[in-house]
Amino acid sequence: MSKAQKFEDLTIFQKARELCKEVYAVTKEGEFHKDVRFVQQIHASAGSVMDNIAEGYERDGNKEFINFLYIAKGSCGEVRSQIIRASDVGFIDKDTATRLYNDCLNLSKALSKFIKSLKNSGLSGLKFQDQSFKFQDSRSKNRTMPET
Repeated sequence: MSKAQKFEDLTIFQKARELCKEVYAVTKEGEFHKDVRFVQQIHASAGSVMDNIAEGYERDGNKEFINFLYIAKGSCGEVRSQIIRASDVGFIDKDTATRLYNDCLNLSKALSKFIKSLKNSGLSGLKFQDQSFKFQDSRSKNRTMPET
């Protein structure tokens, strides 16, 4: 497992971000956008997947990270259920629903695999390592938001 320098480097985060963008795109179309409560719910679920990956990573401890990855995995299942519901009521067509469903399923499998690799790594996370490094002021570097 290669070491990520930031959560944005993680493939699972990148896939969760793509899923979230796809969910937002389909909820803007047709009758879907008129069901405000459902749109809010699926947006929150999709956002929760990527947000929990980010929050867990920033906690710097594998036990906490794994816990947040499980929450992300649960949110991914929630998005999958909502995609089924959106398809059932005719908000999204079968092809779109199938693609999104499979994206969720693959992300869920990737999260499980990542959790398993963390559990088997024997590492405890950054907060258990030597903290004698020098603080580097992040303002000294101009950073941009990661592109998709």
